[in-house]
Amino acid sequence: MCGKKVLKNQPCWSTQISCGQTCGHRLRCGLHHCQKPCHRPGECEDASLAHCPHPCGKTKTAPGCGHICVEPCHAPYPCKEDKPCQAKVLITCACQHLKTEVRCLATKASPVPVRKTLPCSDECLRLQRNAALAAALHIPLDHTDAHVPYSGTTLSMFREHPSWCQTHERAFRLFAADDAERRLRFKPMPASQRAFLHALAEDFGLDSESLDPEPHRHVVVFKAPRFVRAPMKTLAQCVAVRPEDKRGENQKSATAAAAPATSVDAVPFNAFILRQPRFGLTIDDVRTALAAEVEAAADWNIAFLPSEEVVLRGGVGVDEAALSRLRPLVARAVAAKGIAKRTAMCAVDGSLNVVRGEEGDGAGEGGGGGWSQVVRGAPVRRKVEGGGLGAKSGFAVLGARREEGKEKEKERRRREREESVVENGEDAVDESGEAGEVAGAGETPEAAGDAEIDAAEEKCDGAGDGESVAVRQA
Repeated sequence: MCGKKVLKNQPCWSTQISCGQTCGHRLRCGLHHCQKPCHRPGECEDASLAHCPHPCGKTKTAPGCGHICVEPCHAPYPCKEDKPCQAKVLITCACQHLKTEVRCLATKASPVPVRKTLPCSDECLRLQRNAALAAALHIPLDHTDAHVPYSGTTLSMFREHPSWCQTHERAFRLFAADDAERRLRFKPMPASQRAFLHALAEDFGLDSESLDPEPHRHVVVFKAPRFVRAPMKTLAQCVAVRPEDKRGENQKSATAAAAPATSVDAVPFNAFILRQPRFGLTIDDVRTALAAEVEAAADWNIAFLPSEEVVLRGGVGVDEAALSRLRPLVARAVAAKGIAKRTAMCAVDGSLNVVRGEEGDGAGEGGGGGWSQVVRGAPVRRKVEGGGLGAKSGFAVLGARREEGKEKEKERRRREREESVVENGEDAVDESGEAGEVAGAGETPEAAGDAEIDAAEEKCDGAGDGESVAVRQA
């Protein structure tokens, strides 16, 4: 249709054949060109319009402006410039430490508008004092100290993805500088990126938490009471202070120096160990606490050592570098739920013998836990073999002993009653004989016999009463 290009193999019945290119024909205004795709002659953008549909696009002539006119095309007439310019310009404080954007507001009548000034903050005053002190002490302006306020995990991830990490560091700094903001929410991202945000929040003194299940799991950062301000140095400055090659050379030299002394240091960390766990802790408690912070925590092998410490062994693909990145998350989860007092990395073998522990964690060569610690005299739960309890519970044994004591007490009472009855019967017979002799001296034989029988009956009644009294007393 446009006549600019020849198309082959087109259907003979088609009447709308277009090359697909932009028209580019100059419009009636003389400044702009048609942006429609290839069309028939006379069907440009301004064919059915009285004015050009594009914005002006000319540069304003006001001395203090210089921005592009965004009014509708008014060619061939010049720009009026009677409305304040809405473009944004950058203003700074007196020391140029603080920067902010404001609207230009320039017009032809007021080419240099009066804009608000940006006052210096306390940070600007601090920098000015430091500059004056450095000048007095003849300290070079490019001098930097070797202090690094970031963890090794944060720096290592920054070296791998500097552009992405700088973008999120800038978001952290804007959030830290805004006193009105109390919460910062990030979009969903993979676990490795969330680990960087958690580590960076820890370096800033902020609290962080992962919310929602996959694939919508994201990080939310809060301002905690311990937060003071953002670190003065950026990640890029700290990486320049502590370059990777020097750190690698130091690690290699340290490893080479330690290799002849012992071979235990060559064993990489493959697990976490929880020191001094709380009383009554279960594996389900540990797994539930870790599930909120650590991805794939359900695949971890959690076991109790004989020394009552807990070993968290990662699944396939969890190496020492991954443990270093996950350590802040695990330590935070353990401390938040009160699982244990201390979290450390260690190396364990297939039998859960701790063959290597972190320096200063009480786990030296030969293992800081496991069966090797039992040999050195650590407290161990020992099974009681034999004894009075046996396989029964303490309540069953106490009940059996109580029944046995009752049987012995009944047997003792029965014997006492039998002995008291026999003694009382003998005393009654002796007394009845004496009474018969006395009565036989002055009574007839019949009267004496009656008296003897009466006396025997009284003694027998007394003996019965004594037996009942003895039974009641027993």
